[in-house]
Amino acid sequence: MQGKDSGLPAYRVNNRITAPIVRVVGDDVEPKVVSIKEALDLADEMGLDLVEISPNADPPVCKLVDYQKFLYHQKKKQKEIKAKSTKIVVKEIRFGPNTDDHDYNFKLKHAIKFLEEGAKVKAYVFFKGRSILFSEQGEVLLLRFANDLEEYGKVEQLPKLEGKRMTISIAPKKKK
Repeated sequence: MQGKDSGLPAYRVNNRITAPIVRVVGDDVEPKVVSIKEALDLADEMGLDLVEISPNADPPVCKLVDYQKFLYHQKKKQKEIKAKSTKIVVKEIRFGPNTDDHDYNFKLKHAIKFLEEGAKVKAYVFFKGRSILFSEQGEVLLLRFANDLEEYGKVEQLPKLEGKRMTISIAPKKKK
């Protein structure tokens, strides 16, 4: 029986099925509702296992299959789902409120590279001490940054001041 380690749900098999009446399905069997004893006898006749695949249904649904083969196919499906899922990477770029052009252009090139690789970019201006007085300057810097990256990504979140940080999020544009 599968547990928490494999990532697959645990299935009740054969004598571990507790429901008195079950709906039996399978490749060579037409679906029918029978007692658990009849279902187990049918599984024995066919040389297969009775696996409870939908315990919350009324009556519970059990499938006649080779249990090891069934588990193999379930693991295979899980791997396919995992392979198809995409992982979102967020790269951060830090500015000061008085970042000069050379530093700005250097960080802009990095942001372009990150967006082309498919990562999100979170740019922020960090205000130290009394530099919070220049928050408008920080906002102008971030809006300029977003404008320069317009052809590579789209703005998800406009500049927003959170404590001593003003952040902006930019997601990569979908490739055609």
